[in-house]
Order: sequence, then structure tokens, then C-alpha cells
Amino acid sequence: MFDLNHPEVKFALNAIRQASRLVKQVQAELVSPALTKQDRSPVTVADFASQALIARLLAKTFPQDVLVAEEDSSSLRAPEAVQTMRQVVQFVSRFAAQSDPQTVCEWIDHGRVDTAQRFWTLDPIDGTKGFLRRDQYALALALVVNGQAQIGVLGCPNLNAGLTAEGGRAGALVIAVRGQGTWSASLDGEGTFRRLRVSTQSQAAQARLMRSFESGHTNVSQIDIFVQTMGIQAEPVRMDSQAKYAVLAAGSGELMLRLLSPSQPDYREKIWDQAAGSLVLEEAGGRISDLDGKPLDFTTGRKLVNNRGVLASNDILHEAALEALRKINA
Repeated sequence: MFDLNHPEVKFALNAIRQASRLVKQVQAELVSPALTKQDRSPVTVADFASQALIARLLAKTFPQDVLVAEEDSSSLRAPEAVQTMRQVVQFVSRFAAQSDPQTVCEWIDHGRVDTAQRFWTLDPIDGTKGFLRRDQYALALALVVNGQAQIGVLGCPNLNAGLTAEGGRAGALVIAVRGQGTWSASLDGEGTFRRLRVSTQSQAAQARLMRSFESGHTNVSQIDIFVQTMGIQAEPVRMDSQAKYAVLAAGSGELMLRLLSPSQPDYREKIWDQAAGSLVLEEAGGRISDLDGKPLDFTTGRKLVNNRGVLASNDILHEAALEALRKINA
């Protein structure tokens, strides 16, 4: 069992739990059936408010630590963002009484850097469309030291306790600590942590491939070819966000791919999209690499410029998956 009282662990768990409660409130109050597909304002509010709250807690707990995160306050400070700013401050103030527009913007930008020897990296809402349709999304926080993720925490408000694709009321909190395994508990703080292990499935035909509902950063047609090349016959598991890493870590899937979209051949993964989830998978016994089999390089700043796409697996099927990717030149 990992040490629940370790200062960084305690901070990360508390930060993700608080921010998860905040974004659930945003979702409950701002996401309605009347919302148009073009209206992303609720997720914008949730993104900024989540990052502000976590950065505030970081500044209080580890004031010297820096944050590599998705958002900055520049667009929130714009005159046309007055209503969004008002809503962000309103939600943050429920958790931090001294909130005002200037202070909230300062929290959002706390210790903002591209990289450092030691830093935290945050995706305040991963899976924005899942958030808007009340499906799967995640809050992802990781501590990176000397290019290695040391702690990774995922808050998955709509993931069930069994860590499968079906929804759940309490949500799931998943934490990995380097050298101490991957563990999950209820997001609401009830119950104890249980250790997660990846699937032991070795037959490619029975491999469950994690597939996204959204296809903006992947190549759907090539994934279909990959499935044929591997001889996969099992039904895919469809869900979005880094919640997929929690499902893989729990043994409810075997493979996940992030292939390059033909419309974005030079796309490179953002560090906050992979740091927490990658450690969650590895500490459960899985393996993650880029499409060429290289380890993910977290030393290059906000983007993984030395890596091309992502392959995640239960480890047993990783080499077979790499061989399939070489055959189709993905």
C-alpha cells in the first residue's frame, strides 16, 4: 500500500477530489438538454475553475513548485469573457472564499512554465465532449521529477467502482505512485483503496481495444486496419479521456492507440494528456510507448515532441501490437 500521508500524495488526492466536486457542480448547473452542440461554455467554466482551484491548493501546499497546465488566463481576461469570468469566480468561491477575478487569474497562471526539473502537470478537464454529454471525462494531475512521472492521479466522476465503461454514481479516484503500484477508491472518499492489475489476456483475438467516441487526434481507418492485422475479434471498449487508462489498469481492456490523424500528421501529444495516465498504467503492470516503441519523453516541455502517437497495452500484447503497426506503417 502506498503512504496516504506522504505530503505530495496527500495534496494530489485532496486536489483532485475537491476539483472533481467543483466540476460536477458546474456540470449539474450549466449542462442542460437545451445546450447546443456549439455551446462549449460549461466546459470552459469547468476547465478554468478546476485549474484555479488546484493551482491555489498547490501554491498553498508547495509554493515553490511550478505547474505545466492546459489553460492560461489570457482569454478569461478578455472583455468578451466577462460572463465566463463571473461564473468561474462563482464556482471557485464555493471552495475558496477569497476568490475574485484578479486572484482567480493569478491562481490559473500560478508558476506557469513549459518545463522544469520538478513540476506538476494538469489537465483540468480531459474529455470535454464527454463532459458535455455527461459521459466519461477525467481530471488528470501528475508530479514529474527529472523527466519521470512520480505520482499520477485521475479523478473520473462518471466511472464506476469496477472501472468499466459503464457509468457510475460515485465516480472513481485512481492513483499511481512510482514503485508502489496503482490503486483505486471511490471519488467521494468512502471505502478503502484496492490495488489494480492489468489484464493477463495473451490472445490477440480476445484483446479489447479502447476506442474513443471522438476522433480528432487519431486515424479511424488505420485503427480498423490495425484490428484486422492483429486479428482482433473482441468488441471494442468505447470511451473518451484518460479514464481509459484507469480501465486498462483495472484489466477491463488490453490495448489503446493514439494514431496520427491524416489532417494533423505533425500532431504531438500534450504532456498533461499522458503523464498521469501513463504512470497509472505502468504501475498496474502495463506498458506505454509511442508508435515506434520509444518510451514517452516528458523532458521536452508542453508537447511530447520526441514521440509520435501512443500505444498502451497490458504489456503482454505490446510487441505484437508494435509489429502490427510496422506492417501497416502507422
